[in-house]
Amino acid sequence: MHYNNITIIGTSHIAKESVNEVKKFILEEKPQIIALELDAPRLNALLNNNKKKISLKDLKKMGFMGIIFNLIGAWAEKKLGKLVGTKPGAEMLTAIKLSKQEKIPIVLIDQDIRITLSRLSKQITWKEKFRLFFDLFLGSFHNPKKIKIDLNKVPDEKMIKELTKEFKKRYPSLYKTLVIERNEVMAKNLYKLSTKEPDKQILVIMGAGHKEEIINLLKNARKKDI
Repeated sequence: MHYNNITIIGTSHIAKESVNEVKKFILEEKPQIIALELDAPRLNALLNNNKKKISLKDLKKMGFMGIIFNLIGAWAEKKLGKLVGTKPGAEMLTAIKLSKQEKIPIVLIDQDIRITLSRLSKQITWKEKFRLFFDLFLGSFHNPKKIKIDLNKVPDEKMIKELTKEFKKRYPSLYKTLVIERNEVMAKNLYKLSTKEPDKQILVIMGAGHKEEIINLLKNARKKDI
């Protein structure tokens, strides 16, 4: 998916297909800048295999629910990654490795995870907390509607829209914090980068669920202050 000098590869953070697509594009197209759906703390965690322990300072910054959600997300990605034989964030690590090899600068475009999780802790409702508990521990026994997903591949656009619609419906405040607000931050950072470096090809690597809305925000950037 393209916008001006920006090319976006929508990935799944545990799919081998994403790793191969990222590697192929970088080696064949030779982008001049690589932008990642990461912030500094998440990049450090990725490079250091999430070895940093959670401190009281982290708890104060991100809130109890933010910490819990972060732990659940990391656990789920790790478990799913084992099923397909990949490390969560493997496509990001591939991009970082190749950026050093090809001498391509890396730019981090995502909102600081501590801000995101702090906002999540403040905005999540009790209704959503109960739903989250139910879906995590009881949902698989009570939900007759099952969607088959090939974990080795990136879900297609139709499936992404279905999953996004369901997530937005069941968790409106989480959707606002984890998707809408972060999309606005990433689109703003990409718009600034594209404007600053109009003659350079920019490759963006981000989760497939963000891609379409980011492009829409970039297209409307001149009409609206993003």
